[in-house]
This record gives sequence, structure tokens and C-alpha cells, in this order.
Amino acid sequence: MFRSLSLALALVLTPAPAPTEQPAVPPGATGPVEDLVLPVEDIIGEVESLDGSESETKQGRQVTVALTSDVLFALDKWRLTAKARSRLAKVAEKVEAEGAGGVVRIEGHTDDQGSDAYNLVLSRRRAQAVREALSTLLGGGEVTLQATGYGETRPKLPNLVDGKPVEHNRAKNRRVEIVFTARQ
Repeated sequence: MFRSLSLALALVLTPAPAPTEQPAVPPGATGPVEDLVLPVEDIIGEVESLDGSESETKQGRQVTVALTSDVLFALDKWRLTAKARSRLAKVAEKVEAEGAGGVVRIEGHTDDQGSDAYNLVLSRRRAQAVREALSTLLGGGEVTLQATGYGETRPKLPNLVDGKPVEHNRAKNRRVEIVFTARQ
């Protein structure tokens, strides 16, 4: 194998090249250069109230305030509760203080319980009730309020996980979102 013990020890004790060293490139060597093209996605942070009944997201200048239906309406109803009016007053103050004017969208959403047709009607009526309340609170000003109901077509979270209903997710999906453009 080795003719001398000193040669064997020299080979074993010689340090390996550092991993940062680049292999020698022969002069005139060429190779293909490829650009890496990767998708870029915005990070959208969500701020949620401690009780989970209200959240706010901001993407660029678009602000979305989501209020769970549980704090706005009784079960299967579209008339606002007294508690809802105080919550909506705070949202109206936010729209007046931070909004750039223009269109404010009010979007009603439901969970997956009930028929699609029933949920669509319920979400429209709830969005309309919030629109009427905000119209009074905002006093007409520089905004146009548009109410739309989406029923169960745009869940925030999956209603079912592994085929089983998740009540916490369903509660988050029953919501009204107020979407407006913030000033720069």
C-alpha cells in the first residue's frame, strides 16, 4: 500500500481544501448563464382584535376591515344589533380619517351552512344593512358606498378540514368586509 509510514501520515494529516475555494477554471472556458426568475408575492399582514371579531389588512393603499357577523347580526338575521352600530361608528371614523374618498366596497360573506341561494341572499342583505348604517355615519361625504353579497363563494379559511367542519373557521367566514383606499 504505502512504502513509508511518513508518506501515509502526510496524506492523512494534510488538511482538505477549504470549501470556499473555487476549482480552477481553465482559461477561455465558457458556459451557459441562466437568469433565475422567481415569483414575487406581497406579504399581507393582518391585525386582529383580541377577541377575533375584527381584523384589518392593508395591501398597497387598499385597506380591508373585516367584522365577523357574530358581532353585527343575530343568527340568520340581517338587522344590525346595537353593538354593531358602535363598531361601525369606529369603522366610519377610520374611513374618514384614513380614506382617500372614492368607492368604499361593503362585501358580505357567509360560511358553507345552508344552501348557496340562501347564503347569497343573506350576505347581500347584510352588506346592504352595513351600507345603510355607514351611509348615515359617513354623512354622504366624498365616498360612494357599494354593497355586494358573495355568500359562501369567498371563504377566508376552509370551512372543512379533512372532511370535518371547523367551527372557528366558519365563524371567521361569516363576515362583512369594508374595503377602501387609503390616502398616500
